Amino acid sequence: MAVASAASALNALDPAIQLIVVMASLSLLPFIVVSMTSFMRYVIVFSILKTALGTQQVPPAIVLVGMALILTFYTMSPVFGEMGTILQPMMAHNDSLVSMLMAISEPLKEFMMRQTQEQDIAFFLSYTRDAVPTSPAALTIWEVAPAFMLSELRTAFEIGFIIFIPFIVLDLVVANILLALGMMMLSPTIISLPFKILVFVAVDGWSLIVHGLVQSFR
Repeated sequence: MAVASAASALNALDPAIQLIVVMASLSLLPFIVVSMTSFMRYVIVFSILKTALGTQQVPPAIVLVGMALILTFYTMSPVFGEMGTILQPMMAHNDSLVSMLMAISEPLKEFMMRQTQEQDIAFFLSYTRDAVPTSPAALTIWEVAPAFMLSELRTAFEIGFIIFIPFIVLDLVVANILLALGMMMLSPTIISLPFKILVFVAVDGWSLIVHGLVQSFR
């Protein structure tokens, strides 16, 4: 595999050069958090919810991102704890940085595989391998990551569709009532927005969605 050969070549470099390469790679950490953790599902569902409610500026985007980030740390805390457990003895033995990175990536890979659908992994493996791996342990994190992102996008939009339906129904009801009253010049959105907020608060919508999202991760 190209990834394995690149890791072996990097592992053979001088430790000082390895440190420079790893420090440069840390600039990609925000992209890793966004694409290889539960953050993607949270932020997409929250964005769809905001669109379904019809509120333009409330809650602000920074609030949704912050909420998704905090929930991501909560969801990923067992994975991060396992990564720390693996890292501690390796640091005590002064293992190479590349070896440590490869080792601590295993819990993250296992998390992604639990959320990824088999057909997505099979699709990407068909372009990188001639034979099917004998076990999930034979997969690399870079083979699992694109399949995980595709599965997360699909799951997030499926959840978003379910969330959207009640708000669409409420919009249709308000629009039909205004049409029956002859108020065709009045925007249905202006009238339906307070009712959507009222219904959402009455059913404790934020708690329902957050609880459902947290429990959706296997």
